Amino acid sequence: MVKVGFIGVGGIAGAHLNNLAGIADAKLTAYADINLQRANDTAAKYGGTAYSDWKEMLEKEQLDVVYVCVPPMAHGEAERAVVRKGLALFVEKPLDINVANVLATEKIVNESGVITGVGYHWRYMQETEFAVNALAGTDVAMALGWWNGGMPGVAWWRAHDLSGGQFVEQTTHIVDMARYVVGEVDAVYASMARRTLTDVENFTTYDVGVVNLEFASGAVGNISNTSILNKGGGKVGIEFYARDLHVEVLDGGRVHDGQLTTIRKADWGFNAYRKEDEVFIQAVKTGDRSGVRSDYSEGVKTLLVTLAANLSAKEQRRVTIAELLG
Repeated sequence: MVKVGFIGVGGIAGAHLNNLAGIADAKLTAYADINLQRANDTAAKYGGTAYSDWKEMLEKEQLDVVYVCVPPMAHGEAERAVVRKGLALFVEKPLDINVANVLATEKIVNESGVITGVGYHWRYMQETEFAVNALAGTDVAMALGWWNGGMPGVAWWRAHDLSGGQFVEQTTHIVDMARYVVGEVDAVYASMARRTLTDVENFTTYDVGVVNLEFASGAVGNISNTSILNKGGGKVGIEFYARDLHVEVLDGGRVHDGQLTTIRKADWGFNAYRKEDEVFIQAVKTGDRSGVRSDYSEGVKTLLVTLAANLSAKEQRRVTIAELLG
């Protein structure tokens, strides 16, 4: 039985908690949150012990794995403490908002040798498997992606120095998909602006953005995002183009071969979040991490692309990933 602890039980943690409660090999054991009432409510629902201090939880509990589900600005110290205890680590994206901090954490994670996972559940979607299979053996030339929707309601999200902005906090899924399918990104050039959400209190980040990607393979890409569509509409997804082949990962994997269109619908009963959690718990149980599609270092690579985009927008220039690494 894999004993699971949580640091942060708000927001996305709820999805993981619900999944883990239904996984036979997982035992929800302890929960730490700065909002003790929230931790108590979680313990009452799933069983286990609530804490207001994650340090106390790590000291008192005998755990096998810890899920860290905290806002972007709160990462780093907790992850380092978890791996120093030799515990497996699952972290929700984004991993951080600071390059030096995340690289310092990555070094400790890699030295520890513990099993890690990062919450890029798109890698586990059936639509993604359709795309990867359709593009196998081809030379992808271009990727076009979108995360166009509304503004999340939590206060920290609208503060750029707390969330990193939409490209770091939400559009990271699209960036990660681009990397997963096309390969590593060498450089970015971004244009971002605050155009319409000027009436939102304490809004200090961008509400529109467009980012061009240069891949190591020679492929090119473009990813756009906006948070101004709170009344609905918008588009979230990514498309890939190879010669005479067009593959979309949207609400169902669609493959175009230039002559006819094959619609491959995903099974709507399939839950990529649950698949992600099942794979991770199995890895911790068996020690076989081969099924984990995004470990900590994979998450770092995606984060660096998004942070490079922010730097590019700020300084209005092309930014290479290499320069972030020093």
